Amino acid sequence: MTLSLKKQFHNTRNAFVEKCKPLQVEDYSVQPVDFVSPPKWHLAHTTWFFEQFVLVPHMPEYSCFDKDFAFLFNSYYEAVGERVMRANRGLMTRPSVAKVFEYRAHVDEHMLRFLDSDVVLEVQSIIALGLKHEQQHLELFQYDIKYILGHQPTFPHLYQDENLKDVSTSVEFLKIEQGLYDIGYNANGFCFDNELGYHKVWLEEFQIANQLVSNKSYLKFIEAGGYNKSEYWHAEGWDFINEFNIKCPMYWHQIDGVWFQYTLKGLQKLNLNKPVIHISFYEAWAYCEWSGQRLPTEFEWEVASFDFNWGEAWEWTNSAYLPYPNYKKEEGAIGEYNGKFMVNQMVLRGASVATFEEHSRPSYRNFFHPQLRWMYSGIRPIKKHE
Repeated sequence: MTLSLKKQFHNTRNAFVEKCKPLQVEDYSVQPVDFVSPPKWHLAHTTWFFEQFVLVPHMPEYSCFDKDFAFLFNSYYEAVGERVMRANRGLMTRPSVAKVFEYRAHVDEHMLRFLDSDVVLEVQSIIALGLKHEQQHLELFQYDIKYILGHQPTFPHLYQDENLKDVSTSVEFLKIEQGLYDIGYNANGFCFDNELGYHKVWLEEFQIANQLVSNKSYLKFIEAGGYNKSEYWHAEGWDFINEFNIKCPMYWHQIDGVWFQYTLKGLQKLNLNKPVIHISFYEAWAYCEWSGQRLPTEFEWEVASFDFNWGEAWEWTNSAYLPYPNYKKEEGAIGEYNGKFMVNQMVLRGASVATFEEHSRPSYRNFFHPQLRWMYSGIRPIKKHE
């Protein structure tokens, strides 16, 4: 397993560096809003994870690259010590981008040497978690750099198209019979602790769409005055869109009566056949209210997911992010990874075009606050009972 883990480490760490190659040095330190982290911070934080949780406690001869980095690049691990507040990450012009890449090289060199030794299973598990953690950050990095560039006046082109597949012009609804269903992760291999414990849930019969809602369908909601009618919205959602004057999904722009959408390929004319993305839970809920449908629970989504294709965008559910029965939080700082966030957030299921393939499994539980829109998020509705 050690050889395989070493290869995984090498591939994951290189993937992040490759993703950064199109950036200009000025892109690395920008933080336009508090929920967007600068690319430089992502690169350093994911490196700090391996230094903090693997090298420092398990490699006696290791010396920290810089004693200040634990303070600068800790994210939310209270048990580890103090840290720079999230909203202030963009204030750090130092260390330089070059110094952060030196830090990555330093830690990588020692990690690869460490992986050549006889690594005990407990530490292998921590390294595996660190790799999954870095893969999650690589996806968050794509959200963040899109936000950074997508809010610049010239709408810069960074990568090729995001490769969202067209949705069909005709939607079919798949019938799922009522019954007692198994929920959660129950296989060999890695999973996050929030996918455990495996349990049963009773579901009533329902019918779920075989595809995501398209831009064309969502545009009809806009044109019907969906953002101007309070009856479609939660009270919080109504307050949110009015406070921030939200009238369409993030990255949509109406120019001379024509709708455009910012992608990582630059500003493009809105493709009506693509799935609508970059919407909040509030918007997903309001669309379903307007269209006479509803959002699935995360359990309905998981059970039905074996009958349709998914992976284009994270799909909002109507489930609060809560622990499963018999959920057990890990001891120490590692236990802060998921459990401490199980309040005031909603679950999204599936995956997105930015998600690592090994994270794409039916039991994976993503979670965000209901107002957030910068991630690749979409809608798969369920028919309401007549």
